[in-house]
Amino acid sequence: MKIAWKKSGHTLYAALTGELDQHCADDARDKLNALLADEKITRAELDMGGVTFMDSSGIGVLLGRYKVLAARGGSMDVKNASRSMERILRMAGVYKLCTKEVGSNEK
Repeated sequence: MKIAWKKSGHTLYAALTGELDQHCADDARDKLNALLADEKITRAELDMGGVTFMDSSGIGVLLGRYKVLAARGGSMDVKNASRSMERILRMAGVYKLCTKEVGSNEK
């Protein structure tokens, strides 16, 4: 799992690439937590276009970072999820908490 990121104002933009599963969830969680340690960040935009596989551990990573932001009164957006990834996110209830942004990978 690779995470390319940038911060702009109060927003963290992070593009995730690779598999987000039990084998790399701890690393991804640690990287995102380090980026969100800046308490000025109240919004995260996660680009899931490069994620090829995600299991329940990956969902836990996303929901945990949502909780961090929500505790600050912030929000999280998920964008560019593939059709199969979108199905997983919808079934897990992620879109009830996070904003879904229509991206170029959605058909």
